[in-house]
Amino acid sequence: MTDLGADLPFSQAAIKLKEHYGVVLAVETVRRIVESHGEAIFESQEFEEAWPTTPGKEWVVVQTDGGMVPIVQTDAKQVDRRKGKKLEWKELKLSIAYTPGSVTSFYGGTLTGGVDETGRQLFDCACHAGFGSNSQVHAVGDGASWIANQVDEKFGSHGHYLVDFYHVCEYLSAAAETCAEAEAKVWLEQQKVHLKANQSA
Repeated sequence: MTDLGADLPFSQAAIKLKEHYGVVLAVETVRRIVESHGEAIFESQEFEEAWPTTPGKEWVVVQTDGGMVPIVQTDAKQVDRRKGKKLEWKELKLSIAYTPGSVTSFYGGTLTGGVDETGRQLFDCACHAGFGSNSQVHAVGDGASWIANQVDEKFGSHGHYLVDFYHVCEYLSAAAETCAEAEAKVWLEQQKVHLKANQSA
């Protein structure tokens, strides 16, 4: 049931539970069980924070970013939990790490804590992916300074940060009006060609 509840809205998980296993549970019961399992997993999670002492993979690729997600908050004072609900937006920060050529990726995510918590998660993901004392970390991001700072703080001279092509193009597009004025589109395309040539070199 927890697998269904993690992948689907609780109401749909209840339907699938009945459909596949013949078990009938109220949606509220499904929610309570799934959330209690999630809370137990969260509380038992321990991040790998110690610098590795043994060699690992040559390269580990990492990425982290934040995005706003809607969260429905219920009013504990209401007898009927369907009443008094409020929609709030929270930033979800996700991290991923993998080694080039591997089909296995390691993920982390948090709705709580700040950038330091996200940095700890990113380091933990990298360690699970094979980060060792000899490893280099290739971090890709959208150019946000907090990401670059966390890569520098967590990996030091082993970390290398690169702004992804999509976001570089966004920044160049904004700069094109100033750099090339009337020829902004031509200038932007020239920059893209130059970036792609350097990437393949």
